[in-house]
Amino acid sequence: MAQVEATTERIIAADAEAVFDALADYKDVRGKVLTGHFSEYEVREGGDGEGTLVHWKLQATSKRVRDCLLEVSEPTDGQLVEKDRNSSMVTTWTVTPAGEGKSKAVVTTVWDGAGGIGGFFERTFAPKGLGRIYDELLQNLATEVEK
Repeated sequence: MAQVEATTERIIAADAEAVFDALADYKDVRGKVLTGHFSEYEVREGGDGEGTLVHWKLQATSKRVRDCLLEVSEPTDGQLVEKDRNSSMVTTWTVTPAGEGKSKAVVTTVWDGAGGIGGFFERTFAPKGLGRIYDELLQNLATEVEK
C-alpha cells in the first residue's frame, strides 16, 4: 500500500492566531465552515482544539463516504492534527503568519491507499478531489474570519 497525500493552502486576510482559533473551535466555527461534502457533524468530547473528539461523514465522491471519528491534538503552536480512529487518515492543519494582518493556512491529509489498479486510480484522482473540498473549506474559513 502506498501512502496518498493531498495538500491545499490559502492566504487569509486575518492574523494567524485568529485563523488558528477559528479552526480549533469545533463547537461553533468548524461546523459552519464545512462544505456540503460533510454530514452528521458532531462534537463528542471537548470542542476547543487539543482533546477534542469529533465525528463527521465525508462524501468525497458520489460513491465514497468515509465515516470519520477524529481525535484532535496540537503538537506545536499553530498546528492541529486530526487522527481518524476508523482509518489511517491523518489531517494536519498548519497556520503561520504571512505578513501584516495575513496568515497562511495549509491542510495536508495522508492515508494508506489501496493496492493494485484501484490504488493507482486513488493515488491519481483522490488528492485532486480532496484538494477541491479543502480549498472550498478554506474559502469558507477565510470568509468567517475576515468578517
